[in-house]
Amino acid sequence: MKKEINFVLNKKRVNITTDPLRRLLDVLREDLGLKGVKEGCGEGECGSCAVIINNRIVNSCIVAVGTVEGAEIITIEGYRKTKQYKLLEDSFAEAGAVQCGFCTPGIIMAAETLLRINPEPDENAIRDAISGNLCRCTGYNMIVEGIKIASQKGKGLW
Repeated sequence: MKKEINFVLNKKRVNITTDPLRRLLDVLREDLGLKGVKEGCGEGECGSCAVIINNRIVNSCIVAVGTVEGAEIITIEGYRKTKQYKLLEDSFAEAGAVQCGFCTPGIIMAAETLLRINPEPDENAIRDAISGNLCRCTGYNMIVEGIKIASQKGKGLW
């Protein structure tokens, strides 16, 4: 049974009619064309599909779209338009924290969520914040360093 679902996506109101039990990931990719949200595992384990829902990092592959009624959702596509994104992007490049790039959108979203809450995190806080993201290429040291660089250069930005 289809249902109308309304939410704010990347600062724009969205109204869709779909099965409320569909995965948010599928709606974002298939219906709304947002390909930056990746499917890695489909089980909520890898973080490649991470989005921010009401200021919390969430794996969209385990969220039924019907549960986001009235929510504010930010995907990597919406986040790319911010100064914070540019700083994280540059910081990751400086630290060499990008290899194949498949996991990068999810890790960037996790870093953004952390830096909103704690703009000057220590290494343990960074590792904890990205613990839901799997990276098979870089290891995590360069990613942690990229987030540290962003937090140092972005004082007052978050």
